[in-house]
Amino acid sequence: MGGSPTAQLRFDGVRVLDARRLGGEGQGFAIALDALDSGRLGIAACAVGLAQAALDTAVGYARECRRSGRPIADFQGLRFLLADMATQVEAGRALYLEAARLRDEGRPFGRCAAMAKLFCTDAAMRVTTDAVQVLGGYGCTADFPVERFLREAKMLQIVEGTHQIQRVVIARHLVGPESR
Repeated sequence: MGGSPTAQLRFDGVRVLDARRLGGEGQGFAIALDALDSGRLGIAACAVGLAQAALDTAVGYARECRRSGRPIADFQGLRFLLADMATQVEAGRALYLEAARLRDEGRPFGRCAAMAKLFCTDAAMRVTTDAVQVLGGYGCTADFPVERFLREAKMLQIVEGTHQIQRVVIARHLVGPESR
C-alpha cells in the first residue's frame, strides 16, 4: 500500500493522566468503533481518489494510443468503458461526501460510512481493472501506475473491515442486531 503507508506503534509502560483520556473508563470499545466508522469514511475517500487516478490515466492513454491511424478513444466500445468508469467514480464520490456531511453535522453516519466503504472500494476495483484493460499489455507493467492502482484497490477492499463486515454493519442499521 504505497499510497497509504501504515505503521505499528507500541507503547510499554506509558502512563496517561485521567484528564488526557479520550473517554471514560470502560468506554474504549465504543470509542474504537466510532473511530472505525471514521476510518471507513477515509478508506472510501482513498478509493475514490485511486479510481480517479486510474480513470485519468486510462483517458490519457486512450487519447494518445493509436490503432488503425486513430486514437483508441475514438472507438465506441472503449468510450463506453470510460463512461462507465467515470460514472463509478462520481457515484462513489457522492456517497462518501454524503457520509462526511452527516459526520460533520454530528449526525449518525455509521451506516452511510459502511455503504460508502463497500461501494467505493468495489468501484475502485472495477475502475482499476478496467484501466488495466484500456492499457492492454502496458497495464501490467511498472511503466504505468495502473498495475499498482489495481493492487492498492484490492487492499482497500480489505482494510477497515471486509465487504462481509460492511454488510453486517449495514444490515444491523436496517433491521437491528441478530437474534440470539
